[in-house]
Amino acid sequence: MDIRLDGKIVLVTGSTQGIGRAIAETLARSGAGGLLVTGRDGQRGQAVAEDLSKAGAPSVFVAADLADAAAPASLVQACLDRFGRIDGLVNAAGLTDRASLLDGSLDDWERLFAVNARAPFFLMQAAVAAMRERGEGGAIVNIQSINAHCGTPELAIYSASKGALATLTRSAANAHRFDRIRVNGINVGWTDTPAERIMQGETLGHGSGWIDEASASSPFGRLFSAEDVARLAVFLLSDAAGPMTGALIDQEQWVVGANR
Repeated sequence: MDIRLDGKIVLVTGSTQGIGRAIAETLARSGAGGLLVTGRDGQRGQAVAEDLSKAGAPSVFVAADLADAAAPASLVQACLDRFGRIDGLVNAAGLTDRASLLDGSLDDWERLFAVNARAPFFLMQAAVAAMRERGEGGAIVNIQSINAHCGTPELAIYSASKGALATLTRSAANAHRFDRIRVNGINVGWTDTPAERIMQGETLGHGSGWIDEASASSPFGRLFSAEDVARLAVFLLSDAAGPMTGALIDQEQWVVGANR
């Protein structure tokens, strides 16, 4: 199946690396008419926007830290100023900081919820308002986590923030289905990304061999790739997904609810 988004204007957060970048690159190959790329690293962001533009999708980079409460509205406005509309939004940015029930701090809670739940909420708010005003519908995909079902102990606050985003996804889908705005989420399983390599290899001290060990213990002999997630996200943004809305897809190689 050839998934196309010809002419569509899409804002992708966290799109300077990892899953967000893979989604933006897949959108460019799928005919997107314009992309707003955003992240905290200006040099990397400009390079990504240039590569996407060369691939055929006019792209602009806007630096933003989603911990800043003003960032969501300003990003959507930047998309409207540059392209005149917004047809799609992908909330791919997220923090994966570790914090358990016993050692999690107020700062951990506020930081993780600010980026993983508050920012997507206000990005959806601004995007939906613009989509409703235009009156031609739209699509939103939220990159969530399989940990929303029940994360490991050290991911207590992270898991809670992703659980909040899962509920917000369904709430937004329900509220705006008659506006023809589809809102779906992907509960992503363990994925090999640059950020995860740093987290596992350096931050958690597992060394360079962690990826081989993790792959060997996985049912399909590997972790998910950013491209795996990107293909599903772009499908959900496209007309190929039909009128489906409010879906939370577990993109996982372990069956949720089964006893391992």
